[in-house]
Amino acid sequence: MRVSLCICIHLSLNMILNSSSLDGWNSPSLNASSSPSCHLWKQFNLNGMYRKGDLVLGGLFEVHFFTLFPELSFTSEPLQPSCEGFTIFGFKQAETMAFAIDEINKRPDLLPNITLGYQLYDNCLRLGVSFRAAMSLASGSEEKFLLDENCSGSSPVLGIVGDPGSTHAIAISSILGLFKVPMVSYYATCSCLSNRRKYPSFFRTIPSDTFQVEAMIQILRQFGWTWVGLVVSSDDYGLFAARTFLSDLTQSGGCMAYSHVLPKDNNPTELKRIVENIKQSSARVLVVISSEAYLLPLVDEVVVQNVRGLQWIASEAWTSSSVFFTPRLMPYLGGTLGIAIRRGEIPGLRDHLLNIRPDNKPHNNMVRQFWETMFECEFKPPSVLVEVGKNVCTGQEDLRAVESGFADVSDLRPEYNVYKAVYALAHALHDLLQCVPGRGPFSGHSCASIKKLEPWQLVHYLERVNFTTGFGDRVSFDENGDALPIYDIMNWVRLQDGSMQVKNVGVVDKSAPTGQQLVLDEDRIFWNFESKKPPRSVCSESCPPGTRVARKKGEPVCCFDCIPCAEGEFSNTTDSTDCYKCPEDFWSSLERDHCIPKGIEFLSYNEPLGISLTTASMLGTVFCAVVFGIFAHYRNTPVVKANNSELSFLLLLSLKLCFLCSLLFIGRPRLWTCQLRHAAFGISFVLCVSCILVKTMVVLAVFRASKPGGETSLKWFGSGQQRGTVLVLTSLQAAICVAWLVSASPTPHKNTNYQNDKIVYECVVGSVAGFGALLGYIGLLASLSFLLAFLARNLPDNFNEAKLITFSMLIFCAVWVAFVPAYVSSPGKYADVVEIFAILASSFGLLVALFGPKCYIILLRPERNTKKALMGRAKTKT
Repeated sequence: MRVSLCICIHLSLNMILNSSSLDGWNSPSLNASSSPSCHLWKQFNLNGMYRKGDLVLGGLFEVHFFTLFPELSFTSEPLQPSCEGFTIFGFKQAETMAFAIDEINKRPDLLPNITLGYQLYDNCLRLGVSFRAAMSLASGSEEKFLLDENCSGSSPVLGIVGDPGSTHAIAISSILGLFKVPMVSYYATCSCLSNRRKYPSFFRTIPSDTFQVEAMIQILRQFGWTWVGLVVSSDDYGLFAARTFLSDLTQSGGCMAYSHVLPKDNNPTELKRIVENIKQSSARVLVVISSEAYLLPLVDEVVVQNVRGLQWIASEAWTSSSVFFTPRLMPYLGGTLGIAIRRGEIPGLRDHLLNIRPDNKPHNNMVRQFWETMFECEFKPPSVLVEVGKNVCTGQEDLRAVESGFADVSDLRPEYNVYKAVYALAHALHDLLQCVPGRGPFSGHSCASIKKLEPWQLVHYLERVNFTTGFGDRVSFDENGDALPIYDIMNWVRLQDGSMQVKNVGVVDKSAPTGQQLVLDEDRIFWNFESKKPPRSVCSESCPPGTRVARKKGEPVCCFDCIPCAEGEFSNTTDSTDCYKCPEDFWSSLERDHCIPKGIEFLSYNEPLGISLTTASMLGTVFCAVVFGIFAHYRNTPVVKANNSELSFLLLLSLKLCFLCSLLFIGRPRLWTCQLRHAAFGISFVLCVSCILVKTMVVLAVFRASKPGGETSLKWFGSGQQRGTVLVLTSLQAAICVAWLVSASPTPHKNTNYQNDKIVYECVVGSVAGFGALLGYIGLLASLSFLLAFLARNLPDNFNEAKLITFSMLIFCAVWVAFVPAYVSSPGKYADVVEIFAILASSFGLLVALFGPKCYIILLRPERNTKKALMGRAKTKT
């Protein structure tokens, strides 16, 4: 297995290096069939540090920012690339791993009687260098003290801590996964690395970008930011996160105003275009998922174009990056909210960092580079240094005298992840070595021994690691090798002196119950705006209740217009997509945000119009009673007798009924009032008109009897015939009403067609034919009375009641002819008003026209209320 691993790794490395042209190093093709054994062709020039042990763990760290590649002449073997730009924070992470291993070696309860060693390499932030280092760790091709020259022996390292970069981790894990070499990254967050089929031996102590994106989405949702911009780095870390972010943002109801990928070559033209787009956009929130190396040129361009008023949301890769903590950038980046790796505490780390000392071992050149950077000196012969004016490093300099963040352990985040990764491997090794023969997890229930350990055996136990750190955090991995998702929320607070302080203002814990995963102390957040409040970042302001969302064609779903709900519809939520119809008996409020009961409308006794009509009806009734009393008191006088007193009394009674029946049209319609109102109206008026008709016929009969040969005409109009005629005519109307009520009775009805916001209570006639027959019969009798009275208008003065009947019937007919179109065109309760007005007008017309002159004579001209006066007036007329 050892030989095949060596061959496969060298072949894979050869293909990658040749395809990427990272340098001029070439390896002859290695063929297992042509070489019975494995031997080294060339060694890599890698920065690193090591410590021997019974078991060795590897580590990959970003100690330098960039790599310098030699020029290729194609005439000689090229030099190997060199790393430049030393960063003390990457070195601090490497030293954290060294400290953790030293601490484990001192513990009696963890890997007792076993000494752990380490082999740590610098990846120089380049994939090629990182891949070389990983292959060196896995195959032992770099250090002779770890492996025999013929590539025999056990694996040089059992597990690797790192690489921090997602792109590096993807490339390395795809090869190491073939041989189940465990790799525990402390900073690679790409969600693609959760694919267990592609990366079966990959683990990490930092949450996946899937959870980081979810944390960002929760922050956006917390402050109602639905219109955001996105800028990502052009590596796997940024591109995979962008894909997840866009999907989650859409599902949460947010929209992307713009998205940009930062150029790898820091192209000034492209950066200028990106910043101009950011400046012109209406989105006030900018999410940046990138490392600091990609982001720095963009921030410089933001300063050049003076783009302020943005709320930055930072990914964990640059949330705590001190390179941005300068007064120059504070007006632009102050108030940034960032996702940060969980902070931890590592007791004893500070003392370890301050006690670092360089040595002369060639494989510990990383420590010497750190020392030269911290004290600005070099470990070279004095003669060379004097020529260029540099200081000589003695190795005895005091780290406590240097002001730097190297020994600051108050905000350990990536270092804490390194610490947990080392302990995870140590616990897995401990469990592996505690295996009981016969109960082991491998074939034949065998167990591994310290003399024959293979990396793939460690993967099984890493998947089951579960322990708690001294800081109280539980460490375990899920089925995808991911750590428990928990983040701190950081805020960049601008201080009075222009500097900045990063404060913890919340936490996102995926394991917490739903609704409690995001905890923010909003009172502690610093907002870099004049209002000192969170900004508004929406494409369109929320549609208030009473409106609905109408999408703008060709624009994202967050860009919309607010359309007011139509009458009778409502919406009671913000950003409602639809308006809903109110129930039948309800109507929308003026704001259209809720439904209110519809107003009830009918002709009421309490409203002015109802009071007026009621008063008129009662006055008419009183007038009829007064006239009835006058006629009863003066019933033996010639005026009363001469006008058929019996019919006069019956006529007054019918008029009183006409006045009273109008009250049935006032008030809320009931079944009995609807049925009685038209029947009472029809019968009362037929009784009234029948009396007038009979009186007219009597006048004509009396006139004819006064002439020679007309004596027999009075035989057909005696008192009995008059009563019978009135009874028969009234009975016909009663029969019409009974037939109408039986066939299609009038009923109360809630009418919502006249006014949408009101319910009009009315009586529907039921049968239009029945109602037409009732009115037609009254009209027939009235017309006949009018015709006969008109023919008798020129009779002598003592028979002048014919003129009064003519005038009264003229009023009656005019009122009811006008009634029909007015009734049909009047809405709601006003149809009842028209009918009541017609009843009262015609009743008052008959009362005044027929009985007014007689009451005048009886009360004011009693001298004319004598038989002699009536006869004398008759003679005068003749």
